[in-house]
Amino acid sequence: MYKKIDNLSKSRILLSNDDGIHSPGLAIMEQIARSISDDVWVVAPNSEQSGTGHSITLRRPIHIYQKDEKKYSIEGTPTDCVLIAIQHIMKGNPPDLILSGINSGANLGEDVHYSGTVAAAVEGTLQGIPSIAFSLIGKKEYKWQVPKFYSKKIIEDIYTSDWKKNILFNINFPDIEVNDIKGIKFASQGRHKIGDNLIPRKNPRGQTYIWIGATRVGDLEDLSTDVSICDNGYISITPLNIDQTHYETLKKLSVNFKQ
Repeated sequence: MYKKIDNLSKSRILLSNDDGIHSPGLAIMEQIARSISDDVWVVAPNSEQSGTGHSITLRRPIHIYQKDEKKYSIEGTPTDCVLIAIQHIMKGNPPDLILSGINSGANLGEDVHYSGTVAAAVEGTLQGIPSIAFSLIGKKEYKWQVPKFYSKKIIEDIYTSDWKKNILFNINFPDIEVNDIKGIKFASQGRHKIGDNLIPRKNPRGQTYIWIGATRVGDLEDLSTDVSICDNGYISITPLNIDQTHYETLKKLSVNFKQ
């Protein structure tokens, strides 16, 4: 289990995201974090980094801009932000908890492999810090009152749970009004593919370019998944494991392919 402090109100909380330092979701996440603790730090990308996944910047320098006493923007990815926050900005006094988001849009199913929001929580977990990713499903308008109403209790309940190392939590809020939320459910990772809809176009010189469309095909047959649970009006909470080894296959291969 993680070594956690007894009183979350005394915790040091780090916030990051992939929508950038000026995003509305980050501002709301900061409000939520400050309702829990006075020691809140923000280290977020200088510009939007959606879809960057768990990428890290290796081939150029990364500039850091201090916005306030405990607020920084980074010319890099969400992974860069969390790594630099823990190993440089907050070095010697790391956070007790990392909150990533709130992302403008879903991070359901396979989205977790592309998501910079989830990647920030993954990096925090790799650094040994309990981490949670938050996303709000929305279309034209985002119903921010939903995470505002539910997030504090979710954070407190998860933090005080039997939270084992190498596990992070991915939370998605459905696209409905706060009074229409049916409840909170723990969910498995579903199927929710992005990017299959490729849109070819021609530039003025006749060269072909591609837009990767945002069309998603969700599998709603399994009612236990994050995709189905959010579609049915519930907040989904999915525990994700850093270790992606499929142990059943590993065991079979170890038996069948002995040297």
